[in-house]
Amino acid sequence: MKFMKLGTKADTFYTEQATRTLISEIAADLVIQINDITYLLHKFPLLPKCGLLQRLCYDTSDSESVSLELHDIPGGEDAFELCAKFCYGIAINISAHNFVPALCAAKFLRMNDSIEKGNFVGKLESFFNSCILEGWKDSIATLQTTANLPEWSENLGIVRKCIDSIIEKILTPPPQVKWSYTYTRPGYTKKQHHSVPKDWWTEDVSDLDIDLFRCIIMAIRSTYVLPPQLIGEALHVYACRWLPGITKLKSSGSSASQTEESKEKNRKILETIVSMVPADRGSVSVGFLFRLLSISIHLGVSSVTKTELIRRASLQFEEATVSDLLYPSTTSSSGQNYYDTELVLAVLETFLKLWKRMSPGAVDNSYFLRSIRNVGKLIDSYLQVVARDDNMQVSKFVSLAETVPSIAREEHDDLYQAINIYLKVHPEMSKADKKRLCGILDCQRLSPEVRAHAVKNELLPLRTVVQLLYFEQDKGSKATTSHKLAKPHEILLGAKHRPATRDHTQSKQSLGLTKEEFNGEEIREKDHHKTKRSDGKLALDLEKKMVMRGDIEETQSEKARGVKDESSSSCKVDLDPKRIIRRARSKSEHGVKK
Repeated sequence: MKFMKLGTKADTFYTEQATRTLISEIAADLVIQINDITYLLHKFPLLPKCGLLQRLCYDTSDSESVSLELHDIPGGEDAFELCAKFCYGIAINISAHNFVPALCAAKFLRMNDSIEKGNFVGKLESFFNSCILEGWKDSIATLQTTANLPEWSENLGIVRKCIDSIIEKILTPPPQVKWSYTYTRPGYTKKQHHSVPKDWWTEDVSDLDIDLFRCIIMAIRSTYVLPPQLIGEALHVYACRWLPGITKLKSSGSSASQTEESKEKNRKILETIVSMVPADRGSVSVGFLFRLLSISIHLGVSSVTKTELIRRASLQFEEATVSDLLYPSTTSSSGQNYYDTELVLAVLETFLKLWKRMSPGAVDNSYFLRSIRNVGKLIDSYLQVVARDDNMQVSKFVSLAETVPSIAREEHDDLYQAINIYLKVHPEMSKADKKRLCGILDCQRLSPEVRAHAVKNELLPLRTVVQLLYFEQDKGSKATTSHKLAKPHEILLGAKHRPATRDHTQSKQSLGLTKEEFNGEEIREKDHHKTKRSDGKLALDLEKKMVMRGDIEETQSEKARGVKDESSSSCKVDLDPKRIIRRARSKSEHGVKK
């Protein structure tokens, strides 16, 4: 940064208790009180340069000592001392850090060229125009100090000139950027990159107060020169600089430790950032929107801001990853579920509303179909992570899973994995909760490999296993026979309306079959009995499994209450486990006798 040196004399100011004076053989005849500091000075060096002091001492004689109070001088005692040292010719350094209070104090004391040629105000303004405004970091630092004297800085035009200078440099094409700037992105080194990055200005601007930052961003947006993604990157850098917890996952207890004043400041920053997000989709990442949404809940921002964040996040929901959704719940410190599934559910519901509104014929539209299925896969992957939370409630898990429409899941393999993880982590679940959890699973949409694993899964409820077994038999029967066999539900439950098979030879002769036809039919009957024996064997395995798990009593009690289950297939089937096994077993024994 540039600086201006004025004066040549040594600094002889010293402090004695609450008094500031300087070493001199001449007695002090000017006493100036500023706040709690008393200055013992002399008229002859100060009055010729300060129009205000001339007016205040106008009615006094030269030999008379004068006492003045200047409590309202901008910049306080430090700024006044700079002006006093200039009058004494004592060496001072003016830079971007002390320019604003020095100029405001000099203007207050009327140290203009009209009072004396080459006065303090003229030198300060010359330094401001030729050095500060020409520099990048000098303009940023000067604008930053105006926050301490906002009214004076605004009236003197310092704020406007600094903002204009900063915007002019931001809009400069990167190849023409010759000044120094701050850029500390991970993995970036200037030695390896000879070209200037497009977002070179974002880190330096993020040092400003939120109101000044907003002025710059809104002015840049109004020019339509920079792309929305670059504006979004500046907002992201500023949020990382000022908002707590924006860069990494933190527990909600961290926000509780903040003072109310700090929370109010952060609330203002967040609401201002949200108001500046460009309307263009993709101007900020969906992960950034979720981080803002999570923090907004902790800070208690307005409902308008929260609704806008949910809407913006839902527009880009299909672009999210599982890590973008993993944020702590506001009640996690009190023993509730750790992950904030309600936040994800709110965004999902808004996404579905927008999706239905924008895609009435989504089934025939590949883009909208791909969009909804990406979201379905995202939610199932997210469920696999939150299922590991010991405090995750079944109701929240099921509610999130059920919100995903059927069209969003081409298969239920990922959902089965999430349910399986939940069952492993929560072994003490009640049977009712297990039934409710597994009720969201569609057995027909499982791949053969996953279905085979599920049939052997000891954690699944008995009803789910029976449904899986039925579909496995149904699929196996269709795949292993090329001619018409007994229907799967007849194999499993017994054909009520089919006459009992007693004498196959006699029945075929009664139909007038030839010897060759009879022999061929007999061969098919043998194949048919083999199929029934395999079905009986599968039912026997199920019986053994039921005995091992002690679920026979549950099925008997449900039978006594007349409970009827519907399978996920298109036809309704009585799946009472004991009846299935008894009939399948009798069929198996009948096939063996034949």
